[in-house]
Order: sequence, then structure tokens, then C-alpha cells
Amino acid sequence: MHSPIFGAANIDKKIYIAVLFVNFAQKLCKMAYVKEERYDEQTTAAIAEHYREILRLLGEDPEREGLVKTPERVAKALQFLTHGMNQDGSQILRSAMFKEEYQQMVLVKDIELYSTCEHHVMPFIGKAHVAYIPNGTITGLSKIARVVETFARRLQVQERLTTQIRDCIQDTLQPLGVAVVIEASHTCMTLRGVQKANAVTTTSAFSGIFLRDERTRNEFLNLIK
Repeated sequence: MHSPIFGAANIDKKIYIAVLFVNFAQKLCKMAYVKEERYDEQTTAAIAEHYREILRLLGEDPEREGLVKTPERVAKALQFLTHGMNQDGSQILRSAMFKEEYQQMVLVKDIELYSTCEHHVMPFIGKAHVAYIPNGTITGLSKIARVVETFARRLQVQERLTTQIRDCIQDTLQPLGVAVVIEASHTCMTLRGVQKANAVTTTSAFSGIFLRDERTRNEFLNLIK
């Protein structure tokens, strides 16, 4: 005589419960967060066709196995690397603005930065340090990093990138001052041309109290060392 614990009916019930659990888990997974990249099909096709011709001009065969999908990959990569052109840094800051009577320095440093030099369409990679002193309004900390990303993901020069970040924060938040320092390595001068692999370019931009008050500026510079 079988124990009710191990009886056939009980086993069938356990299997039924297990199936229900698996189905629930699958539905839950479908509802979970999914990051999706979308590309304009016409833009992708047009860039890819031009890149096929570039490969031909370089003496390559764009139809060989290793290169068949390269034009499409490059087309999508270029759109990703420049997607900041379609974003508004001010709107990003305004999406998380809060009234707060805090008038000390807010510093977000070592923000990873990936951009593309407009002169050679080659990457430059580094980090940004961004500070501001609120004047009654603060923003979410992640929004500072998103502003950096927005202006970095364009065809850029480091000098303009630095001032664009400063101006966006200054114009939108109206703080007592903004400070931005960017340190980056440019592959257009490490992989080609002068080929100085250890060269790092540093740019800075200040506004308000960071310009007027040397002690405040030095406090910022000491904090990012």
C-alpha cells in the first residue's frame, strides 16, 4: 500500500503545481525590464551602402564572409555613437528638478566618457568631473551623468564638449556656479598621426562663483585629484 505522500495522485498534483510555477515564472520574465536598441531602417541601409563602397575603395571585397554584415554593423554603430544629437540635455535635467535649500558644492566625479572626434571620426575616451553649487534647485545625481552622455554621444571636440556641459547645467538649474573638467585620451593621436599613446588632454570650464572665487575653484580642483 502506497503512502499518501508518495501516491500517484499526490505526484500528479506536485507536477501540476510545478508546471504552474514555471508558467508564472515565464510570464514574469516577459514583464521584466528589457533594453532594446532601435535603428532607423532607411538611415541604416543608406549608411551601409556607402560603407560598402568605402570597403571597395580600400581594396576589400565587401561580399567576403567576414565583411558581409560589416556595413550594417558600422551603420548601427555610427548611429549609436551619435545618438546624443537627438537628445536635449536641458530636458533631462528638468525631468528631476527639486527645490532644496542647499548651497554647498555638489560634485559628481569620474564619470566615464566615450565620444567621437569630429576631425577623424575616431573615439576619445576619458572621464568628466562636474560640480555645481545650487541656488535653491537641485537635480538628480544621475542626470548629471546623463547630460555628460548626451553631449558626448555626438561628433565632438573636447573643448566644445566641456563648455556645452557647463552651459547646459548653468542655463537650466541657474546655480551659483558650475565647474567641469574633462580628461581624455584621443585615439586620433594615439593610434595614428603623432602616435603618442600616453598623451592625455585636459579641458576645463567654469561659471559663476567658480570663476570669481579662487578658494571655491581650488576646493573643486583638490576634490578631483
